[in-house]
Amino acid sequence: MLYRLANTLPRVRALSSLAHIRAKERINVIDSTRPFTGQFIDTFNRKHTYLRISLTERCNLRCFYCMPSEGVELSPPGHLLTNEEILRLATLFVKSGITKIRLTGGEPSVRKDLLQLMGGLNQLKQYGLTSLAMTTNGIALHRRLPQLVENGLTHLNLSLDTLDPFKFEIITRRRGHEAVLKALDTALSLPIQMVKLNVVVIQGLNDSEVLDFIKLTEDRPISVRFIEFMPFTGNKWDKKKMVPSAQLLERIRTHYPDVTRSSDELNDTARSWYIPGHQGTFGFISSMSDHFCGTCNRLRLTADGQIKVCLFDPKEISLCDIMRSGASDDELLQVIHQAVVGKKAKHAGMDSIDVTTNRPMILIGHGLVPRARRSKHDLRALSSATFQSNQRRTYSSASKLTHLDAHGRASMVDVSDKLPSKRAATAKGRIYLTKSAYDLVTFTYPENAQLSEAMEKARRKGDVLTTAQIAGIMGAKRTAELVPLCHSLPLSKVDVKLIPETNLQAGADSVEREYSYSILCTATVTCEGKTGVEMEALMAVSISLLTVWDMLKAVAGKEMEIGKIIVSEKSGGRSGDFSRVL
Repeated sequence: MLYRLANTLPRVRALSSLAHIRAKERINVIDSTRPFTGQFIDTFNRKHTYLRISLTERCNLRCFYCMPSEGVELSPPGHLLTNEEILRLATLFVKSGITKIRLTGGEPSVRKDLLQLMGGLNQLKQYGLTSLAMTTNGIALHRRLPQLVENGLTHLNLSLDTLDPFKFEIITRRRGHEAVLKALDTALSLPIQMVKLNVVVIQGLNDSEVLDFIKLTEDRPISVRFIEFMPFTGNKWDKKKMVPSAQLLERIRTHYPDVTRSSDELNDTARSWYIPGHQGTFGFISSMSDHFCGTCNRLRLTADGQIKVCLFDPKEISLCDIMRSGASDDELLQVIHQAVVGKKAKHAGMDSIDVTTNRPMILIGHGLVPRARRSKHDLRALSSATFQSNQRRTYSSASKLTHLDAHGRASMVDVSDKLPSKRAATAKGRIYLTKSAYDLVTFTYPENAQLSEAMEKARRKGDVLTTAQIAGIMGAKRTAELVPLCHSLPLSKVDVKLIPETNLQAGADSVEREYSYSILCTATVTCEGKTGVEMEALMAVSISLLTVWDMLKAVAGKEMEIGKIIVSEKSGGRSGDFSRVL
């Protein structure tokens, strides 16, 4: 009896544990589908009271940690939220518990209607909004600051990564250091509740200036916030460039032993400190080395109307599309609620953050792909979508698949807003031959040689290289007809060269057809157009090599191989120039 009971107890415990797991899974399903109850609370009981709204994708600086070196492609103005749309969404958020709104970019001060928008958002204080903040680089700000404060601005964050004008130009790729300092002085003279300096610290570049920034707090009521270098698409993030906040604090302690910890509010991103006798404070935003996900209360609205529940999560849902499809306020709130419910407990570690599909930092404020307008018919499916990884895939405007629309269907990229520029591309490729095929192409067989029937048949087709050259030129000109979604371009020139090559030093054991005889094809295409000509160059090489294969197939159809075809050079366009070796 005791033996049977001893064997039964583990199974009872296992069944009980399984039932508990299944019950918890059921509760999670119910939580994710329950109707919106008035506040944005996720499954980890985090109440979201802070909304960051990106106003534009444009910026008057080019900070390397924010914008990829090749730049970004601007969205058509019609794809960005209007003032009316921003105010409608902001009203819904504030009425649902958002008490703080921060305006970001890009650079928010480049938006022409900023003053009017600020005034409109200021009206939301009657619904519970207590803080109206802005993060800016300050380049074009000091003259506009008084009016912004009059229109409701309460908090200001200035981005300034160095006190050295020369380093400023290295980091931002622009001038304007003096203008930022002027904006800081102007802000301190106005009735702004809090002025902060955001400093992205990068090893070997500006980490030696930490104590200089600390000195600014001595006689200025500002808060300097040292931000760890964070990974985003295109910013060439390297763990070695990231200086952990704990290391910076130790440096500060060596000069200020009496540094004291400040009491932080529950949802503060920065761990704050002060030095007795200093008017200001300083803090650390340690997103990489010591995340603050457990108390995160932030939501983000991008300039093209996507909602992001986490800065490091690439998944998004387009509120803009839903709103422009005629959705009611209740339907919009339900979608926002589902997004919040899908928020994860924390973002990935610094070595696992998805920088491939997430936007570059500057593009947290806009999308890259023109979106098809959704009809009212699509709202039911959209409103039930969540950010859960096991849900069906949605194609947001941040997708890197530029030939797909928001529904995942094929879509031609819109280049109507681009200006024509001079562009060129060179592609290369090889076809490997047998010796007899090589002899036929180069006419190196003996003059009175008795040709085989196969060689005679191939010889009668004519000059292989000249025919292949003409075929490559024709192929380049017809690329748009052969490749779906490819733009038709007015080509200035197509230059195709085919050069027979030998490498008879390959060694006795090597495969002769791979190493000894080949034809190298090089095609250079130029144009004055709105998009590049890489496809045309690749098409010219491909068609040329296929023509060689077709004309020699009687001699070496079973042995020939077409080798790696690549774009070896490119110039012009926003992505910049590059070259590589075949």
